[in-house]
Amino acid sequence: MKTFELTKTQVINSSMDNVFDFFSKPENLKAITPEKLSFKILTPTPITMGKGTVIDYTIRLFKIPVHWRTLITKYDPPHEFIDEQMKGPYNFWHHTHKFKKVDGGVEISDKVIYSIPMGIIGQFLHFLWIKRDLEKIFSHRKKVINDLLVNNISNTKNGFERENR
Repeated sequence: MKTFELTKTQVINSSMDNVFDFFSKPENLKAITPEKLSFKILTPTPITMGKGTVIDYTIRLFKIPVHWRTLITKYDPPHEFIDEQMKGPYNFWHHTHKFKKVDGGVEISDKVIYSIPMGIIGQFLHFLWIKRDLEKIFSHRKKVINDLLVNNISNTKNGFERENR
């Protein structure tokens, strides 16, 4: 099985507690996922995050709904958690989220190791589309995280309000 790796890092001018609290609420995934994926959580909310938590949701790929189920396999607040795909569009998906206090705030690191189905055809699709699409998704996510956690932009559609200063 051929695997690929995506790593992204950003520094947020916020506290560890604030950043980890945001990421420990799966309901916030909708806010950081591009609208074109039509992300929808199926698991009843609120979801209490912890090792063993299973989260079901759907995304749309080429306008086709895809059921995705993840399992939290490691949960070490406020430093790290790992989610792994149990069911979904990949043969394998292992996403490590790490949070570290640094000068200027909190460093958020994402490391995704994944494998594409369909053998050589899947690898070709990865080269043509999947790799670039994942890059776009994580770039979108970076901007939205910065807007929500640093710039305190209101996002009432997704449950966020402007922070009063």
